[in-house]
Amino acid sequence: MSLIIAAIRSGTDPVGPLPPGSFHRTLEDPIYCPKCAATYMLVVDYDSAISRHFEDNSRRHLSILRKAVMLGHSTDHRTSHFETNGVIVTSHVAPKPVPLPPIPPHIM
Repeated sequence: MSLIIAAIRSGTDPVGPLPPGSFHRTLEDPIYCPKCAATYMLVVDYDSAISRHFEDNSRRHLSILRKAVMLGHSTDHRTSHFETNGVIVTSHVAPKPVPLPPIPPHIM
């Protein structure tokens, strides 16, 4: 089974599916963007997280997620959910909110 780690921006819900597994674990060390206040919580399936080889197996995944978060600074961190299996990072962008039309003065 390949290791999949998701990075979810704090204050947002995951936009895409979480890594497969019955239970998920949030890792203790989140990823921070050093230029702003964006924090990404790391989620992995529980069985992978408690493996004694997790630290070695996750090193590449975490470095590629850190790079994706740093590159996300140029787009004001509109991506709320990154996911990687160690080779490719998938970005899940939340849809833009639809602006409400202005309230006509006669209704107020």
